Amino acid sequence: MPPKLYVDAPPNGDFRAMPARGGGYATLKWVTSYPGNPARGLPVVTGALLVSDDETGELLAILDCAAVTSLRTGAAAAVSALALGRDGAATAGIVGCGVNGSSAARCLAAVGYREGVCADVRPEAAEALAAELGWSTGPLAAALACDVVVTVTPGSEPVIDAPDLAAGRHLAVLGADGHGKAELTAAALDRCRLFCDQWEQASTGGELAGAVAAGTVTRDDVTDIGAVLAGEVPGRRSLDEVTLFDSTGLAIQDLGIAIAVVEAWRAGEVSATEIAL
Repeated sequence: MPPKLYVDAPPNGDFRAMPARGGGYATLKWVTSYPGNPARGLPVVTGALLVSDDETGELLAILDCAAVTSLRTGAAAAVSALALGRDGAATAGIVGCGVNGSSAARCLAAVGYREGVCADVRPEAAEALAAELGWSTGPLAAALACDVVVTVTPGSEPVIDAPDLAAGRHLAVLGADGHGKAELTAAALDRCRLFCDQWEQASTGGELAGAVAAGTVTRDDVTDIGAVLAGEVPGRRSLDEVTLFDSTGLAIQDLGIAIAVVEAWRAGEVSATEIAL
């Protein structure tokens, strides 16, 4: 899985190419991030995920990458909460209730978070998500007071400062998905024990990238969450520790979902439009 490749398209957004291979398959996701698209009535994320046979190179499927991206983004947040949240964590705060924030909330609910607070500058987005899950709406401060906090904002301005971080909090930060973006102030980041999905990506295009460029965060300061999941290194070390997971999104996650979809299709569990090439 090489690191994702960015193709900037200023001032509108960027394109990203994300390849991966494993489990008998190879995938390539061609995906956009165009933050201004909602004003045009278009989604921020569009594109396609190509799925090929690893043995023959045959193209097997083309998947809608918006659906795949939102699912794996939300799932990553939930996995991080299970791995790094403190014992007894029960409430979830969602800051940014768009497509990916909603997916994160659904995944957290699926793994046992039955109470949550939805916060968004668009009240209707927060209200719709809260009604769907039986959660509540509230201001930013109420969401940040929850045991697990997921931020999915545009990342153009920080939404979390150091005084917002109570002991024992776990943060999954998903919004800073490109160069120059951040959802935490430098002081807030300094309060956290840091985790990422892949250092090569996180150090150049995620929440940690600015601090890495400034020299205030180094490789030794950041733990790969995969090493925690594999039992190679400890996760949370105390109830009071504030943990932060920088999720930049991995092609291997897309591959995992693609394999599940293709195998479900082959088993007749899902349907798909079929064309001859």
